[in-house]
Parts: sequence; C-alpha cells; structure tokens
Amino acid sequence: MPKNKRPAPRKSNNVREPDTSSQAKELADLALEIAEREDLPGFGSDDEREEALSAAVRKTVRKKRDEVLYEAIELARYTDPLACRILRGRIEEEAATWRLRREDGPEYEIDAFLVPLFVRSTGGLVAREAFQDDEAFERLSASFQAAGLDSPSARVVLIRHAYDLAEIDHVSYSSLHEMLREASASLLEKKLQPAPTIEASMRGWTGEPVAPDETAMELRFLLGFSLKRADDPFYRVPKDEEGSDAYFARRMERYRDWTVEIAPLLRRSLAADPERLELDFLYQDLFFGAKEQAVNELGMLALLSDVRRTLAAKDLEPDQVHAAVAPLDMGEHIVLRANLYALDGGQPWGSVEKPVDLAADLGAEVDELCDALLSAGLEGVSVAAGFSEDGHAEGAEPYHRA
Repeated sequence: MPKNKRPAPRKSNNVREPDTSSQAKELADLALEIAEREDLPGFGSDDEREEALSAAVRKTVRKKRDEVLYEAIELARYTDPLACRILRGRIEEEAATWRLRREDGPEYEIDAFLVPLFVRSTGGLVAREAFQDDEAFERLSASFQAAGLDSPSARVVLIRHAYDLAEIDHVSYSSLHEMLREASASLLEKKLQPAPTIEASMRGWTGEPVAPDETAMELRFLLGFSLKRADDPFYRVPKDEEGSDAYFARRMERYRDWTVEIAPLLRRSLAADPERLELDFLYQDLFFGAKEQAVNELGMLALLSDVRRTLAAKDLEPDQVHAAVAPLDMGEHIVLRANLYALDGGQPWGSVEKPVDLAADLGAEVDELCDALLSAGLEGVSVAAGFSEDGHAEGAEPYHRA
C-alpha cells in the first residue's frame, strides 16, 4: 500500500526583490564599466553596456525603488566621478521621461520640464496672489507652443503653481515618474483625470516671511509636461556636431525671445501688483537638470554676495582686488576656495568658498567660479594648486576666459 506523500508546497507568486545593496551595486558597476570603457568578455560593445544600464535603471524607476537609485549614486560617487555622472544622468532622464503606447496606436513620449526663475521684489511673493488670473494662465500655458519651444502637434500642460526649492526637493525619482503617468492620462483623454501625486507635490512655500518694505530675491520653478509622438521630427536632433550645435542654438534663441515676451504676463500671474516684480529666467530643461542649474546659480549668487560684502567691509572697489582659486580636499567633499588679495600682494583680505560634489567635473566648476568672479569686476583671477598656511597661492597661473 503506497504511503501518503506530503503535498509539494505551492510556489508563491510574490517574487522576492534582490536586496537594495546588491541592486545598487549592480547599477554602479554598470556605470563604471561604461566610464572605464573596458572590453569585458561576454558583455559586448559599449552600446550594449549603455542599453543594459538604461534598461536596469528604467526597471528600477518603474518599480519605485528609490532607495536603490539613491544608494547606487552614492556608491558611484565614492568610486568614480565620471561613472557617477553617467549613472545620475541616466536615472534623471528615465525618471523625467516615459514612452508609452496605447493599444495599436502610435508611440508617445512625455517628459517633465522645469523653467527656473529668480523673482526680485519689494515685499516678496504672496502665495494667495499667484495664478488668480485665468486668462493670463491660459495664455502662459499656450505660449510654449506659440513660441516654438514645443511642437505644434504636442500637448503641453503647465501646473498652476510656482514651486519653491523645498517643494522641488521633495520630488523623488519615482514620484516624478508617477506624475508623468498622471499627466499623460489627462492629456491623452483630453480631460482631467485624478492626479494625487501632482496634487501632493504642491506642499506650499517655506521660508521666512518678507517685510512689506524689504527687498527679496526668491527662486521659483514652473513645472510642465509635454506629450508628443515619439517620431515627431520637431524634436529630432541632428547626429553631426555642427547640425546639433545649430539645432540647440536656434532653440536657445527662441527661448530667449519667449522670456522677453512672456515676462509681463508671468509677472501678472504671480502678483496682484506686477510692477513690483522683476524676473530673471534660467534655461528650461528636464526636471532634474533644471533643478541642478538653479541650485548652482543660487549658490554662485550667494558666493558673489559674500565677495561684495568682504570688499565693502574693506572699502575696496572690485578692480582693486585679485582673486586666486584653488580646490581643497575636505575628505567627504571638495571645496573651491577663492582668496582675495591686494594688487601688490600680501596676505588675503578675505576668502569665500564653494562646496563641490565629489562627482562633479572639477575643471568645469573651476571655470564657472573664475568666470563669475571676473563678471563681478575683479582685476583678475588666478588658478592655484593650493594655499600655504598664511594664505598665499601656490603654483598660481592667470585664468583666461575661453
């Protein structure tokens, strides 16, 4: 008589995800392979490596594994600066764009963009005054296509809110990707659909209130979504360098024209008294690229303000001062220090510092700081290898703008 057999355990439909650390290391390693351009046996060409990284990042973003993405960036930051830039760029692009196809229809692409702007005013911005004019907001939303910033056949939606930096900081990779899905549903259906992630992103402005007679400079962002056919020739960038440069130069020219034309309308959208506002636009870009650009500009403005205060305290004009810039290794990060000297030498009158990410392109960061100091009217700027204990620049060479 056969013995009764214990039934085989059922296989669970819940497949366990690999642990966060191993997934993060996989992404960081893929980026490092691309950075080093190693011909690893069995892996294939560089194109295949890049596609493998894109596919892995895309999968992680769509599974909302933010902890994997942020840990992978940290691993790459302390491994190889170029690998970190490659990985972060790929993650940011995949989070801010999405390709989709509905049944047997055409393939679409939707992206999330930001327009950063600095708002100077007396009394500061007042949240309850923003976007109260329906007609002004409709014209603002339509202006992206009217000015040639988006294809005439695209569908563009602008969020009726001026985000501050704290609100933008709270948008993670996966939450931005979810916002793309919510925006695409409304744009494809041509009617409003529930958008809880977009609504939750409007958390409200933070920061200290501004007195009515106080001058303020505030950073704000316009957030929009652009849905277009994936094969729309309007967005096709020429493959050759000359053609690509010309394409982006024309786009930049259109953008500058747009900022001039739209500024009065945007001031009207942001305040009950538009005349008390002045706007300075930064370049429109995908979500994370525009955010990084704005944060860098904000830091540079603060640094130049420190320079002006230092000179004012010494009763000096900018053209009476020479600066020397050198990178300093602080262990966890790098600092670019600029010492300020009299034209006849001696010990520095003061110094300012700009923190730099370990993964940043240090040469580009040095150029950016030197250009900013020259734009402030200093007599000249040198690039040094470092500073002695008493502040003298070591191995300094004059900096010349490219």
